[in-house]
Amino acid sequence: MQTQNLSKTKPQKKQSSSAKKKLILIMLGGIIGLLNGFFGGGGGMVCVPTLEKGLGIESKKAHATAIAVILPLSIVSSAIYIFRGQIASLPLLTVGLGVIFGGIAGSICLKFIPAKTLKIIFAILMFAGGIRLLI
Repeated sequence: MQTQNLSKTKPQKKQSSSAKKKLILIMLGGIIGLLNGFFGGGGGMVCVPTLEKGLGIESKKAHATAIAVILPLSIVSSAIYIFRGQIASLPLLTVGLGVIFGGIAGSICLKFIPAKTLKIIFAILMFAGGIRLLI
């Protein structure tokens, strides 16, 4: 009978650990959403490391997944800003067009950039962004 109890206990611990990890990831997702909605972007700076370190997703997949995660969030945030009349239409159209082409080019380039190089580029951009905010 003790063997049966032990075998039942182990899956419960595993399920508890899995539930805890999911809860932590949901909370991190909330932080990512808050950053993206509050700053108008930047959620990827938290999302990518969370996917890499928290879930063990390799760098290229983490970057691609971050884009997919942030897309619906950006749509919702944009709708709120549009509803409040906080969007300037000319930059939306002109910069938006450039962003579309840049996004396509970036997703194509991601396929050819080595993971190590991608991490270095990402780290430099994060560092430069931080310094820019301080200056």
